[in-house]
Amino acid sequence: MSVQQLMPIGFLIISNVFMTFAWYGHLKFQNQPLTIVIVASWAIAFVEYCFAVPANRFGHSVYSAAELKTMQEVITLVVFSIFSVFYLGESITANHLVGFALICLGAFFIFKGPIG
Repeated sequence: MSVQQLMPIGFLIISNVFMTFAWYGHLKFQNQPLTIVIVASWAIAFVEYCFAVPANRFGHSVYSAAELKTMQEVITLVVFSIFSVFYLGESITANHLVGFALICLGAFFIFKGPIG
């Protein structure tokens, strides 16, 4: 794979790490006022956008919009799964794995190209 193909993937991974913390990191801080959590999450999400926007801008020269969105969704599942287990201490169940597998199957068809 070329740098042009890998760079959007790397940026999407970084952006998803930030967005996962922006959306779910506050769950460990239930005692904090909601307004503080919203402002902190917004600040983290700003950093996420600083990676997501270039990932899509540069990535669109080598991937379709549907492929970029599909990559983002699969990366989100992987990042969230790791975050959920190691940061939130939650378990991944068989139901989660089946659901994730079906999403990955959908990603396969997006990248496979036209059928027929």
